[in-house]
Amino acid sequence: METDKLYMAEALALAREAAQAGEVPVGCVVVCNGRIVGRGANRRERHKNALGHAELQAIDEACRALGGWRLWECTLYVTLEPCPMCAGAIVNARIPRVVFGASDKKCGACGSVCDLFSMEFNHHPQVEAGVLEEECGALLTQFFQNLRLELKTRPKWIKPK
Repeated sequence: METDKLYMAEALALAREAAQAGEVPVGCVVVCNGRIVGRGANRRERHKNALGHAELQAIDEACRALGGWRLWECTLYVTLEPCPMCAGAIVNARIPRVVFGASDKKCGACGSVCDLFSMEFNHHPQVEAGVLEEECGALLTQFFQNLRLELKTRPKWIKPK
């Protein structure tokens, strides 16, 4: 759907900002009735916090913008398949539809490693996978290739004797 590509492009812009900041490039937007009400980009390194995922930031901002925790009229767009923590937040926020770009074979909780949305929770979001998948995947691949090169040239920490 063309609208899905438009909003995924917004999430990709946030992912690129995250990459520029040295974060894993994941971006997310929450859309309600044709309007972006929440934005997020990975900030785990900057905030030194495991909860700094793009989805959690976007959901938090959407809740504040809409004045409640039930996001039952929203769609969440994210460049990488949500992890178990973010999938749980999506269930708890009652988001009815999730659109993601690249699959996450190591931590994806929407079908890659597991499918939390098919489990016996009280809410089961519809999932649309693979929207702008090549662009989302390429951004992640390039980021990790660059990181591996950087790590090879970085001085290693030496344990004191």
